[in-house]
Amino acid sequence: GGLAVCHNGNLTNAMTLRRDLVRQGSIFQSTGDTEVIIHLIATSRERSLTARIIDALAQIEGAWSLLFLTSEGLFAGRDPLGVRPLVLGRLGSAWIAASETVAFDVVDAEFVRQVEPGELVRIDDEGLVSMRPFRAASPRPCVFEHVYFSRPDSVVDGASVYEVRKRIGAELAREAPVAADFVVPVPDSGTPAAIGFAQASGIPFELGIIRSHYIGRTFIQPGDAIRNLGVKLKHNANRALIEGRRIVLVDDSIVRGTTSLKIVGMLRDAGAAEVHMRIASPPTRYSCFYGVDTPERAKLLAAKMSVPDMGAFIGADSLAFLSIDGLYRALGEDSRHAGAATRCDACFTGDYPTHLTDREGEAVDELPLLAEHIV
Repeated sequence: GGLAVCHNGNLTNAMTLRRDLVRQGSIFQSTGDTEVIIHLIATSRERSLTARIIDALAQIEGAWSLLFLTSEGLFAGRDPLGVRPLVLGRLGSAWIAASETVAFDVVDAEFVRQVEPGELVRIDDEGLVSMRPFRAASPRPCVFEHVYFSRPDSVVDGASVYEVRKRIGAELAREAPVAADFVVPVPDSGTPAAIGFAQASGIPFELGIIRSHYIGRTFIQPGDAIRNLGVKLKHNANRALIEGRRIVLVDDSIVRGTTSLKIVGMLRDAGAAEVHMRIASPPTRYSCFYGVDTPERAKLLAAKMSVPDMGAFIGADSLAFLSIDGLYRALGEDSRHAGAATRCDACFTGDYPTHLTDREGEAVDELPLLAEHIV
């Protein structure tokens, strides 16, 4: 019967499953990993739809938060590690599900709780039924949700994203202090961390860069030329404030370095006396295979340069990143516990919490972006 699927995440065994399904006679209409799940449901030998969905989800690896809209009701499921967020709310007598609590604010709904890692919820005319059909695992929610991905007005895993980002900025100020006249965020993703940096350091916070809200996220644009143009259209230096000043520039991360290079150059052109860049996360040295659109590792600036070399490349007077332990402290933990990490931080550490079945036999240093190899 009819089935509608909504998927936030990325499967790390999609190609392997796809090859097996094609050999069994499945015909694919797209290159996306979500279609693999649909074929697994369709080819399952289980009798009920609930059992078919469980059977399909038990075969997939990676990160997934999934919704299935069916004639029997709405199913909401989250992978056993809980890498991607998924939350439940009420709108009148109706249950609703979303990736972030902010979605409930938009429609005047009430946040009830998160879907727990490894939980599958069925919602129908009889109400809500919670199931735990998957093997238990120690949760590893994505730490990058707090750094960048989620909206600051959301609550993720019980923590206010805005407050966590301010604490990240405060940790960064303590770890990498610098003498300056103003703390300036790269808007909007760097703003909460810049506020925390300013409050902890005592350096005034100022909007030295003005952002146009008519341009989308530049790091996901398909080519360097389009990304470079997007940076120029998206940000403009507040020249009257910047000229002759020593600036601490705060951003959430450095991926390719394209945006940082342009932003630092923009402040130089506006007359900044010094530009000191502070990054509210550790260096991004590894590709993400769980839904964050990072490129293959060869294009990650931190994978091929030291921090001083990165600073020279982007033209900053100094460059410093938050330590991995500083990031965990901002999340309310003493440090990252080696061998027992409580978050997925693979983009920073290379510690992937799931099998990378489609990449078996490849060294982590050579791992490309999964999506580029689905054919």
